[in-house]
Amino acid sequence: MSEQETIDFELFRYTPSQAAAALFVALFFLTTLYHVYQIWRGRSWYFIAFAIGGVFQIIGYICRIIAHGNKESVPIYSIQAILILLAPPLYAASIYMVLGRLVTFLRAENLSVVSVRWMTKIFVTGDVIAFLMQAAGGGIMSSGTIESYDLGENITVGGLAVQLAFFSVFMVTCGIFHRRIRQNPTHEVSALSARLQERTTWRWESILVGLYAASILILVRSIFRLIEYVQGNDGYLISHEVFMYVFDSALMFLAMAVMNLCHPSVVLVGLQKKREVEMSVPESENRLLEVDVQGLLHSSCAPYQVLFLINFEQWGATSSLSSIHGGSKTKNQKPKSGVPEVRFYQ
Repeated sequence: MSEQETIDFELFRYTPSQAAAALFVALFFLTTLYHVYQIWRGRSWYFIAFAIGGVFQIIGYICRIIAHGNKESVPIYSIQAILILLAPPLYAASIYMVLGRLVTFLRAENLSVVSVRWMTKIFVTGDVIAFLMQAAGGGIMSSGTIESYDLGENITVGGLAVQLAFFSVFMVTCGIFHRRIRQNPTHEVSALSARLQERTTWRWESILVGLYAASILILVRSIFRLIEYVQGNDGYLISHEVFMYVFDSALMFLAMAVMNLCHPSVVLVGLQKKREVEMSVPESENRLLEVDVQGLLHSSCAPYQVLFLINFEQWGATSSLSSIHGGSKTKNQKPKSGVPEVRFYQ
């Protein structure tokens, strides 16, 4: 029986298509290159993992081109299998971080089911566990024996199950937050919508649309991979190359393309440094109260947004405000101890 199982085991149960692999090398190269440009332009370094996932895809499909003439090469099979398998968890890591930053940016922490302080940690930790399990499973499967393949297959299935569980919870968390903030929009939502309307046709919700679309695509792909590995090395799905290209390659390219269109830097660009400074201030000590005084200025003056950074533990019930003169903004005065800091933004 053992001998028969060994005979039945094959790395590829088909000859990998060079044309299909070359097509997706080109597609992933284009979308990854654009992601690198968007990350650099918007200084959105939190999205680097997403671009690395694209690089994994490119290398993986290059290996499939090589595998066309070398089906029995274990190293080539291992590289393409592992890198294509591990790209989506890298996409997921960036997607998780985007939601946490968006919630903080909109000052809607109270509308999130999961505390922002723990949101990224929880989901990224789950993603890392899924990543490591799939990496370990892929490595064990690539060792070349039927016993190791079965063990690696089970570990990979476990990693995919963990990924599916965390992704499902994430999508529910994202949906609940979206519904709540539409019902109870913060002042920052109104201000952000006005700013975006002046320079682009996109709304701040385009980020959530992108997260939904990419998440659903990754979720479908993970379900496919889970079923594929459960069926085993001689299963119907893994024995027909077309299924991989339809339910993995195409879906992951679409996920990257969607995030090109709905890139978070469209909303968060230029405001990251200010948010990072504010996020570094202990939440228990400080609150930020935003007041729009556009209507208080005479018609010849430009609209202003005044931000009051108030330390409630040190400041009493009264305060003094810096003045506005003739449409120009006063220089920020260094606040005295116990006095709120007042900033003017045009």
